[in-house]
Amino acid sequence: MQSAEPAATQFDMQPLLRGPTLWLRPLQASDQEALWEVAGDPMVWELHPDKTRSERDGYLRFFRSSLESGGALAVLDAASGNIIGSSRFYDWDPARREVAIGFTFLARQVWGGSTNREMKGLMLAHAMRWADHVWFHVAAMNLRSRRAMEKLGAQAVFEGPRPLNGELIDFVYYRIDASQVRSGG
Repeated sequence: MQSAEPAATQFDMQPLLRGPTLWLRPLQASDQEALWEVAGDPMVWELHPDKTRSERDGYLRFFRSSLESGGALAVLDAASGNIIGSSRFYDWDPARREVAIGFTFLARQVWGGSTNREMKGLMLAHAMRWADHVWFHVAAMNLRSRRAMEKLGAQAVFEGPRPLNGELIDFVYYRIDASQVRSGG
């Protein structure tokens, strides 16, 4: 007899997820130019510690690492099929039943609406099939992303440094527990 719960060690890092206005699918090498159309906007990285992602060489490094991560997703507008951003699952720990969601960016035209909430909601619902906790690592200086985390109901648990491009950057660690997702908030 099969268990109703998926095995903790079989977390699907690159699912196909569909919501009312978004589709998330595994990032592919062929997405490089379409995603560059979003990432090349310096405003997308204005509050991020790695502003080189808005420059071609910095973006290409980021894109390659996204493909190599095995957890990167392209975010598509369901109506048009256009890529409007990216996010990823990473740091899956089956023993602790926790995973991180991050490396997220979205096109400016969808800022301030429901896109981030829908995307994170799809990813959280997927993650909570295996995980008890989801972590978000947000640069302390990135107030826009910190506000977005708080809108999702994520709790700032602690602050501390995390390496980014060979440099230690101060991050705020946010957590959402499975009980929050299952209860809707």
